[in-house]
Amino acid sequence: MKAGTFRNTQWDPMLLIAQIISMQSCVYFTLGLLVFIANILAGDNYTLDNVFEYHEIHISDAGGRLIILAFVLNSFIASLALWFIVRRAKLCLDFSCTFHILHLLICWWYNSNFPSNISWWLLNAITTTIMCIGGEFLCLKSELKEIPVGYAALNQKSDV
Repeated sequence: MKAGTFRNTQWDPMLLIAQIISMQSCVYFTLGLLVFIANILAGDNYTLDNVFEYHEIHISDAGGRLIILAFVLNSFIASLALWFIVRRAKLCLDFSCTFHILHLLICWWYNSNFPSNISWWLLNAITTTIMCIGGEFLCLKSELKEIPVGYAALNQKSDV
């Protein structure tokens, strides 16, 4: 750590890997719950296809629209996950893109071919944007909190 800096700037690969795994786990868990609720509302059967099959992303029926809604709502929840797990506004874009790139690779493997559905790409671009901007907003709100200094801060410490 350099002298005079606020945060530790040393690269910690174990922390980074733990944060990526935590983000993937949290976001997929909440996505699974939201897709499950969407399937109940639509009267469909719940399968992994709803999460990883890119042909499930369509607006032709209520089930497809509810799946899209689940993905969009999940991107807002993922913003909260960024705030709790990453806690750095400047890393929100990195973690948002990492999640979606890994999601692309998983979908590619799951479907045995590259996603070619334009609605899948559009949805992922939108959810990446929502996740990143929401996470940055929440993290910046925390990072920019006023730090009490001076006589009032000393009185608060002595009261504790």
